Parts: sequence; C-alpha cells; structure tokens
Amino acid sequence: MELIDKTIHELQALLRQGETTSVELTLAFLDRITATDDQINAFITVCREEALAAAAEADRRLAAGEADVLTGIPVALKDIFLTEGVRTTCASKILDNFIAPYDGTAVARLKERGAVIVGKLNMDEFAMGSSNENSAFGAVKNPWNTATVPGGSSGGSAAAVAARQAVATLGTDTGGSIRQPAAHCGVVGLKPTYGRVSRYGVIAYASSLDQVGPVTRDVEDCAILLEAVAGYDPADSTSVDRPVPAYRAHLQEGVKGLKIGLPREYFIEGLDPEVKTAMDAAIATYRELGAEFVEVSLPHTDYAVACYYLIATAEASSNLARYDGVRFGSRVDAGCGLIGMYEQTRAAGFGAEVKRRIMLGTYALSSGYYDAYYLKAQKVRTLIRQDFLDAFEQVDVLLTPVAPTPAFRLGEKVSDPLQMYLSDIFTIPVNLAGTCALSLPCGFSGEGLPIGLQLIGRPFEEETLLRTGYAFEQATDWHTRRADI
Repeated sequence: MELIDKTIHELQALLRQGETTSVELTLAFLDRITATDDQINAFITVCREEALAAAAEADRRLAAGEADVLTGIPVALKDIFLTEGVRTTCASKILDNFIAPYDGTAVARLKERGAVIVGKLNMDEFAMGSSNENSAFGAVKNPWNTATVPGGSSGGSAAAVAARQAVATLGTDTGGSIRQPAAHCGVVGLKPTYGRVSRYGVIAYASSLDQVGPVTRDVEDCAILLEAVAGYDPADSTSVDRPVPAYRAHLQEGVKGLKIGLPREYFIEGLDPEVKTAMDAAIATYRELGAEFVEVSLPHTDYAVACYYLIATAEASSNLARYDGVRFGSRVDAGCGLIGMYEQTRAAGFGAEVKRRIMLGTYALSSGYYDAYYLKAQKVRTLIRQDFLDAFEQVDVLLTPVAPTPAFRLGEKVSDPLQMYLSDIFTIPVNLAGTCALSLPCGFSGEGLPIGLQLIGRPFEEETLLRTGYAFEQATDWHTRRADI
C-alpha cells in the first residue's frame, strides 16, 4: 500500500517509528495533486512552499518527541477558511485577490497540532450549491466518474480525500455540504452539533446554520480531526462552552442494545432503488451487530426544504452585503460614482446562484413580507427541531439515506434549481435542528458510484455517532475501496 492510501492513524504510527518523514509524506501528496488535479479540479491554491516548511518543522517536533497525533499529517482546507498569508477566495471572483490576514480558529488549532496544510480546496461559491458546479474556478469532478458531480458545497474537500490528494480535509455544512459530497465520493463526513466547532474565521453563508466539520477516509480519522478542532472559542459568540470528549476512546464500545430509529418520512417513493437496497443491507448489518430498530416519525420534514431556502437565503443576503468592492476583494470602477461602483462590483463579482439566493433572501426580509415568510420559517424550524428531540426520547440514533440518488451527471440539474435543491432533502433538516450527523459509505451503484448512509445523533452526542459508524465500518469494507484515478 502506498503512503497516500493510508489513514491519519496509520501514518502517525509510521512517523513515530521513523519509517517515513513528514517531508517525504508531504512531497508524496504534492506529487499526487500535480498528477491528478487536472482531472479533478479539487484545488484552488496549492501551498507547496508553506507545506514543505511546516513538514520540516513537524519532523523536528517528531524527532524531539513533541508530536501530536496530527503532527506531520498533510491536510487541506475548503477555501472558506481564513488562512494567514494565503489567498482565500470562497470560490468567488469577488474575493479572487483576497489574502487572509489571520487564521480562523479551526485552522489555528490544526497548525498548533502540527498538521501540514497542502492547499485550499474548490467549492460552490460562498458554499451555495449541491454539485460544486457553482465555482468561479470551474466545476469539481467526482474521482469515481469524472462525468459526475462530487456533491456540494464541500465537493473539493470530499474529492481530494477520495482521490488521495490529502489524508483528510475540513469542510463546512450549512444544509448538507459535508455529508452529501462525502456520500457521493465514498468518504466519511461529519456535521457536528451547532456550537461544537468555532466558526471564527470561516466566511459566513447562513450564520445560524453554518458548521465546520471533518472529511476523512474512515471514522477513526474523523474522530481524530473532530477532537482537534472542537471546543469552546470566546471569539465565536455561538460557540458552546462544554468539554470535548475523547472521541477515539469510545469507538470500540459497539452497538449492542443501541436503539436506532428509522424515520418513515425518509424512506419515500422516489428514493433510488439502489439507495434503498444499500439502506436495507446497512440495517441488516446493524441487526447482526445487536442494534434494535424502531420506526419513528419526523412529521414536519416536508417543510424543511422550503424553510431552509427562506432562512439561509435571508441570512446570506445580510452576510454578503459586506462585499461591495471597498473593504474586500475585487473592485470594478468605471467612473460611475460610488453607487455605480457598488453595482458593477457585485454584478461582476457574484455568480448566478449567489445572486439568485441574495435576491430570494432580500425579498423574504423586505417590508411586508418578513412576517409572511422569514418569521413563519423560523416558527417551522422550531417544530422541525422538536420533531428530532421527540424522536430521541425513543431512540439513540436515527438512520437515513444521505441523498435520494447516487452522484448525478455534470450539468444534469443546472437549469432546474428546484431539482438541485431537492438533492439535500435528507440533510437539510439536521441543520435546521442544529444537531449532529455522520455520513459514511454503505454501498455502490451498478455504475460504480458510492452510496452514503446518514446517522443522526442527539445534540452534542457525536461520540455515539462515531462509535455507531465505527461498528459498521468494522463489519463492512465499503470505506476501503479506492477510486481508479
């Protein structure tokens, strides 16, 4: 097995035993990016010099016995994380020349532990999209079939892990943006509970929904990366001050006696037959492992997509008002005065999907419509959250598909925004409820495309999700398969 095929926990053992160095490891991944990224387009910026300098420092720490589990490990970041001295674009023309002046908290925590950042990853512009086709830097391709999408908006984060361009990556999840691409690319992705990981230094899309999370090759790596970035941060007013469990310590506790709920609203007509078959097989595996199943109901699920596209777009219209050509990024000024400069900068800087969501959100917040749309959506959101809390009175974890279908073809849904939005129908309710969920591989379609399983947990019970996912991984081999690229 090549170095690039190994996980964080496998590589850390090699580094500590002196069987490789961080510089050797980093060069292997940089070579892999050079060899494959013209096919995948996962990277916007490759940080070669910075990565090799960080790797040399990691080797010094390893030699001195000062190593953490992430020391010397090459990772990559969605280009939404502020990274000091490195271009941070959010995949938008309007920020294509923006150099971040400081590190976001998650980035700083990775650096403190000695992780080596090899680059910044492609994404849907401002995290708005389900296919990674809304990027000013071109669409990302799925490593399993480059004619299909990798999912979005963290498509670059998932594709880079699947293509062995980084050991692990960080993404963000506002409506499924970690879990859906993880499912389409055959890797593991976790959306933590809102407030578990600091959003300080993460470019905002919808502030009440955005959450930082890991994308990795297996569940153990996911536990390692979550433990590294989680925890209270006074710089983020929504960060929750509660202890971070030792997630890896709980992985082998098994699922015997665990109660898993099957929400009837998630196993609906229209679900792809191959996805249904994979879900049935996953349920059978858990039964063999000793888990018990209970049918539950989340009755307000039907309203989740509409609710999300009112709240998220309203928050986006407010957050993106700051990009005016004065303080951040690119400016277009044809001598038409201040207002003209604002208009031209925003018209040229934002892509079509971002403009669509800004207009939807501005309309929802406008005088006379606020109560009818935005306020009503917030009330529905409360009902959706209560559905989950009621279900968790009966069960420990919920099991659902991540997406209704495997990855679809590039361009297939671009002209139909509603069909594109429905790609996130099973992930959006988790963000509205503010709880945590894990996506992991559970099968493949007849065309060789990965299928993902979603496990949803109680707020701040990520350790239960991780041990449930780990048990599934130990009984199956879906996570060990590699894209042929």
